[in-house]
Amino acid sequence: MSRYSLNVPVPPAVGRLASGLASECLDADRRTRHSLVGKRLGDAWRVTDPVREALEGLGPFRIRVAGVERFRTPPTGRAPVVYLAVESKGLWTVHRRLCEVVDPVPAIEGREYVPHVTIARGPDAATLVGRSAGPVEWTVERLAFYDAHHRVTVESIALPA
Repeated sequence: MSRYSLNVPVPPAVGRLASGLASECLDADRRTRHSLVGKRLGDAWRVTDPVREALEGLGPFRIRVAGVERFRTPPTGRAPVVYLAVESKGLWTVHRRLCEVVDPVPAIEGREYVPHVTIARGPDAATLVGRSAGPVEWTVERLAFYDAHHRVTVESIALPA
């Protein structure tokens, strides 16, 4: 698993939505922190300069929660993974540009990338698939370099208008 990633900050409304849905799953592994990964960066977060260069000229972009879906057989961990699906052309632009700077993680990035916010894992979570999820929309004005080991943002990038 990559230690560092470039994430989209998730607004409180998305965290409340995901937590509320997860609370219905008594026998699932529920997330308490919610994130939206734009691109995994590996073990060296010091790629900030190439990442910043790759994102030059990119301004704020919109994201919309599009429903509750699942990964039936995730590459790692307990299955299924139930998540808030998100739609965003801007996020796809971020991901594509960063895949040119940092190699995509096989089976989960590049063409296989599915922008999402994990709700819960396990068979009990599957009951949430297809549930109403929103509408929640927001504008992304900043991206965050995130250290998954320490669970902390180490730096951020503003997306100027």
